[in-house]
Amino acid sequence: MISKLTPRSGTAFELKSGQTLTVIDPMGEQVADLLAYNLSDIGEVISSGRTLDYASKIYLTTGDPLYSNRSNVMLRIERDDVKRHDFLLTPCSKDTFRIIYGDEAPHQGCFGNLAQALEPWGVTEDQIPTAFNCFMNVPIDAETGTLSVQAPLSKAGDCIRFRAEMDLIIGLTACSALQSNNGSFKPIYYEIGK
Repeated sequence: MISKLTPRSGTAFELKSGQTLTVIDPMGEQVADLLAYNLSDIGEVISSGRTLDYASKIYLTTGDPLYSNRSNVMLRIERDDVKRHDFLLTPCSKDTFRIIYGDEAPHQGCFGNLAQALEPWGVTEDQIPTAFNCFMNVPIDAETGTLSVQAPLSKAGDCIRFRAEMDLIIGLTACSALQSNNGSFKPIYYEIGK
């Protein structure tokens, strides 16, 4: 069954070892921030640093594992229609909107949505790491190292599928940052499979 996240929202749920999670961009050009925690110990969490270090690349795709801070594989990418995702930038937050956009009454962003959704499992704000940002397009200038956030390359119906390598708590959003989503907010769909 396909579940739907409304624009600028988030959710959390359990994903058991061996199950798949398919994240779908139903309209195109919409980012989804994804977090993973070990269900039996939330001190073990998805790690950008470990994953990128072991992969020796910043753009992950089909076949690549996502590691925890303890160097255990949490998820493995099984299908990837887009082949461009970000694992460098932190979830957008009130501070993101205040500092980057100058908003005076900022939205809580993906960070706030994730904190709210993960609270029932005992996850606090200080335990939210860099997310795997599905469909987020962040090119890097090879000469200067400058990052730029560009429109996602995802088209309507594109997806990325992960397989859980341990029992997990997943946090997932429909991203709240205008720049990340080419200037508009759209839903994200997801499906848990066997």
